[in-house]
Amino acid sequence: MSTTPSSPRYLELDALRGFAVMGILLMNIVGFAMPEMAYVSPAVYGGTDLPDTIVWALSYIFVDGKMRGLFTLLFGASMMLVIERARGNGDDPAKVHFSRMIWLAFFGLAHFFLLWAGDILFLYAAVGCIAYFLRDLTADDLIRRALLIFTLGFLGYTLMFGSLLFQQYQAGLPGASAGSIDNVATIIAGFDSGPAAITADIALHQSGFVSILLDKVRNDPFGPLVLLAYNLAETLPLMMIGMALYKNGFITGQWTLEQYRSWGIRLTISGAAIVAAIALYLIAGGFEILRMVNASYAWNWPSQMLMTIGYTALLIRLIRTFRGTSWIMRIAAVGRAAFSNYLGTSLLMTFIFYGWGLGLYGSVGRAELYLFVALAWLLMLLWSQAWLTRYRYGPLEWLWRSLARQQAQPMRLL
Repeated sequence: MSTTPSSPRYLELDALRGFAVMGILLMNIVGFAMPEMAYVSPAVYGGTDLPDTIVWALSYIFVDGKMRGLFTLLFGASMMLVIERARGNGDDPAKVHFSRMIWLAFFGLAHFFLLWAGDILFLYAAVGCIAYFLRDLTADDLIRRALLIFTLGFLGYTLMFGSLLFQQYQAGLPGASAGSIDNVATIIAGFDSGPAAITADIALHQSGFVSILLDKVRNDPFGPLVLLAYNLAETLPLMMIGMALYKNGFITGQWTLEQYRSWGIRLTISGAAIVAAIALYLIAGGFEILRMVNASYAWNWPSQMLMTIGYTALLIRLIRTFRGTSWIMRIAAVGRAAFSNYLGTSLLMTFIFYGWGLGLYGSVGRAELYLFVALAWLLMLLWSQAWLTRYRYGPLEWLWRSLARQQAQPMRLL
């Protein structure tokens, strides 16, 4: 555990957060640069030639949902750390926690409407309010209840989205009614609305800031609440597991290196085997849209859970093995300024791709997008450490902390 003059810090948490905020851009980049459903299927937009298919498969197998899952685990762990410190300082944990969540929700709404529709901050703030009431459960109880909620959510979404495939199957049978055929066509159009809708989406995002903002206000005013409703059964369990992994010392590096290696390899390989089989099935099926929807919104849940925890174990082992090295310390600095890096990345990428900036939306191939990811990683690694050699917090971390505590916090290091 590393220390600062103000309060103890866990290098493991900081570096994990750094890996997470860098890794989450590997998937978000598609959402910044292409129409929404390109995230689900390369056949909708982005292309299915060999390089794009390879990039999609690698992203789907190794990244999709796993970095967001790691972020969620860390949010739960950090929530427990904040509550623990509030108690130690004689503060009211509820007041400290809910003040943080209220301001985080405001940041999330601003992020959604002013920058990017893929915001997760409002989601975390809302789910964090629920998770607070589970804070006194033991680590084992948190894990048991989390797995129950997660399993129920997985089964629910599998049945819900699986029913679309069943309807498609019925519509393809000899003698199917015209109504059932039309119904399936309508369902498919809801996910893949065709070239005209793609053209309109590209035109919108290549237009000005006000046009994009007004479109969200008119057509998606409840977007953050919809995201919350859909993701609750996945996000809450992961947050609870993060709380449990803080309580049992796993996420703060208190287990043995062999335990991290063993758990990391077993969970990662198990999850990767499941999701790789799904990816091969999707490629063989020509990226049929209803299969892609099921694979993105339901089938991938178990593998994401397994690989998220597996990655956490392997990364902690890596951090402990190379602690003190310059590259780990740079990644830890990215994690200490993760809030600033997350929102800063949205600002940078929307500037690059939206019409109020460079206007590259819809014009860069899926494989080429990762050049922009590399650029963002380089900027994060350079500015974060340089900033934190002079200041206690990242700029937005300082703002969030000051708003939550209702007074400006000391910024410069003595």
